[in-house]
Amino acid sequence: MKRALISVTDKTGVVEFGQKLNKLGYEIISTGNTYKKLYENGVNVIQVEEVTNFPEILDGRVKTLNPYVHGGILYRRDIQTHVDTVEELNINPIDIVVVSLYDFEGAVKSGKSQEEIVENIDIGGPSMIRSASKNYKDVTVIVDIDDYSMVVEKLENGGLSLEDRRKLAYKAFSTTARYDALISSYFAGVVGDKYPEILNMTFEKETELRYGENGHQRGFLYKQPNAQNPILNYEQLNGKELSFNNINDLAGCLEFMREFRDSDKVCAVAIKHANACGVGLGKDSLEAYTKCFESDKVSIFGGIVGITSTVDKETAEMLKSIFLEIIVAYDFEPEALEILKTKKNLRVLRLKKIEESKQPFDMKYLDGKLLLQDKDTVLTEKFEVVTAKQPTEAEINDMDFGMKVVKNLKSNAIAIVKDGQTLAMGCGQTSRIWALSNAIVNNKDEKSFEGAVLASDAFFPFDDCVRLAAEYGIGAIVQPGGSIRDEDSIKACDELGITMVFTGTRHFKH
Repeated sequence: MKRALISVTDKTGVVEFGQKLNKLGYEIISTGNTYKKLYENGVNVIQVEEVTNFPEILDGRVKTLNPYVHGGILYRRDIQTHVDTVEELNINPIDIVVVSLYDFEGAVKSGKSQEEIVENIDIGGPSMIRSASKNYKDVTVIVDIDDYSMVVEKLENGGLSLEDRRKLAYKAFSTTARYDALISSYFAGVVGDKYPEILNMTFEKETELRYGENGHQRGFLYKQPNAQNPILNYEQLNGKELSFNNINDLAGCLEFMREFRDSDKVCAVAIKHANACGVGLGKDSLEAYTKCFESDKVSIFGGIVGITSTVDKETAEMLKSIFLEIIVAYDFEPEALEILKTKKNLRVLRLKKIEESKQPFDMKYLDGKLLLQDKDTVLTEKFEVVTAKQPTEAEINDMDFGMKVVKNLKSNAIAIVKDGQTLAMGCGQTSRIWALSNAIVNNKDEKSFEGAVLASDAFFPFDDCVRLAAEYGIGAIVQPGGSIRDEDSIKACDELGITMVFTGTRHFKH
């Protein structure tokens, strides 16, 4: 007689599956609540104690850790000494193992006590899964309820192939690896080990994208199950699916919006190729977006717009008037949403929340190596006026705004701002003077820089940026400082009547 051992936390579909196995001639062995569920619903099932000849002990902590279970799973049917051993010891074969593990992840997410969380660490389940997976040539292992129907269909039509069992074993080992990674991550948090000697992380495939960064590359989105306050947390209200580049740009847009989540003003940001091309602050969505749009009316075409408020009808009309890939906001007035929905391919996203980041670090995967660092959450460490000329209140406000903008641009980066609006930006340059030159050259609307603030993500190695800024009427500069030639820049500012403030905090972003 063939035997199946079933021990599942998630009991969805298990009764129907057990009934079908009975019809196929399988004797079913089960444990605890699973046995109760099957028995009460008419499944022909025996308790695991009848196999182990030993009761469950220690409040169920020990029930399947027994040679009559693991011997029946692990013995090789093609090795005669194995066959002789199990026959001599009266161990019966177990041909199918069905396990879903204790809900450790759910216990953590629901905020249970540490003692309760520890009790949700499954021991017997992973052991049976690993035993069955190791012996996949002879044993079928099932860890996913979605595989119930496939297994039954195969059994009804001649049985599972070796390749079928190998694929199920692969899924099973992936399941136990994920489970252990979640436990390891939890205990790393408990003991306060932010950068452990062994970094165990697990990600689940969320979706396959239409393509990667370019059409010839495949692209996928994975999610981290234990991430707190993930920034990509939205509801799509309109438009086609997001692409690889859309998601990458969207993440950059949301990071900008996160900078201004506590502001008493609405922020609108336009993103193109992972960099901002316009940022504006206003009393409402219309004023903020108008300033954002007028920052760079050319580059915004085909970009992403994010707004830290509810989008009203007037703003929607403006947004509709140009080609945009994505609009993301806290919410949309009903009329505004209907206006935007007239563009069937426009992705309209409503943020479910945008909170302070709880992820412990940033990381970059580099072909077999992983770079990790603390997230850049500090804007400034100090506010030191280093010139004779003092900043005005308006300039101080724009310095704060400018640093929040330049902090999120690719380095080397410069942002020229005034009255809560970006006038020009230069980013991704190998020289700081080129970043400033690009910002000035790309000022297609020839906006006046008179009295504007220049924000830099890193120090000035020479005084050339100061002198170029002065040529265009820029009145104040905010930068980290720290160059051995700081004094040259300070002297140039004093000579040219420019205010300069050092923040002490560099914001390289690569």
